[in-house]
Amino acid sequence: MKLRLISVGKDRSGLYQPAVEEYAKRLGRYLKFELVELPEARRHAGTPQARVEEGASILAKLKPGERVVALDERGKELTSVELARAVEGWMAGGRDVALVIGGSDGLAPEVVARAQEKLALSRFTMAHRLARLVLVEQLYRALTIVRGEPYHK
Repeated sequence: MKLRLISVGKDRSGLYQPAVEEYAKRLGRYLKFELVELPEARRHAGTPQARVEEGASILAKLKPGERVVALDERGKELTSVELARAVEGWMAGGRDVALVIGGSDGLAPEVVARAQEKLALSRFTMAHRLARLVLVEQLYRALTIVRGEPYHK
């Protein structure tokens, strides 16, 4: 199974990217992991058109047969252990999985409709760049839980 994180926007602040890269490297010990960063629709930022443009970019990156998991505030909230069980199920299913994080304007409805699952990281609103970091850390934690390793306490 290959796990991909498709997200909109880059960390121009430099705060999150080193940690995202560290967890991405750690994830690579357990499975094939790819981080796909797509550009924000800057020209239309803050308008519905931004979500449309970013949504089209996301949909173009999704592969046929790939399980799509949208990170959405209306999605299901899981504990770390529940996420580990979900990841374990994805692995057992044998299909590649793409987790999708939209830009600051959220995900286009077409992307959410393409998803087989919707997950929420928190009921808090958070910067999408921070959401990317939280997600890769939780994916790493999930895989250590699946393997029975001591990272999760």
